[in-house]
Amino acid sequence: MSGSRGVAPARDTHGGVGPEGAAGRPRDARIDSAVLAAAGELVVEAGYQKLSLAAIAERAGTTKTALYRRWSGKAELVHDLVFAHMTRLPPSSGEAASDLRTMIVAACELFASPVTRAALPGLIADMSADPELARRVHAGFAGVFDALRERLVVAVERGEVRGDADPDRLIEIIGGSAMLHVLMRPGGNADGAMFDENWADRLAALVLHGVMR
Repeated sequence: MSGSRGVAPARDTHGGVGPEGAAGRPRDARIDSAVLAAAGELVVEAGYQKLSLAAIAERAGTTKTALYRRWSGKAELVHDLVFAHMTRLPPSSGEAASDLRTMIVAACELFASPVTRAALPGLIADMSADPELARRVHAGFAGVFDALRERLVVAVERGEVRGDADPDRLIEIIGGSAMLHVLMRPGGNADGAMFDENWADRLAALVLHGVMR
């Protein structure tokens, strides 16, 4: 799992300790990008369990020390790789039903990604075994929950959504449904796709209208 194939080297020049580098210098975004790109390649090639910080650092053209300045370990690094772009909501359309479907589509795209599929089982296991890691991971999604809560307040004021709608449960329904779908079908559907073209519409209808007649 060594070599620098696919990732341009990004040497770390900061000698200090802590997430901001030496003497409070800002982190070098080129190193962050190179490390995440290397981790994405390697987790697909080798799997989460065999992934190592040493191999990531070598392919990224940096050092393990540089990685530890940025992440507490492999699990936190892979979490950032998989979920970093999901720490904020997609732009609102101004219409609750459309926003809901957009969120579902985003969840489908996330969990259908080869990187997510390769990383998810091991990442879940590490989070289950390490409550502090799980706490840090959950804290990373605080912005999503807050933003959705604000949108639901607006949707309630517009008369689109019931006043007792729970944003935390809504995110769990959307993300949890997509995640379970992928975990239960590691090889995808019969045609190889992780989600069929109507999956998002069916989940949106279930959330919007429920199951009772």
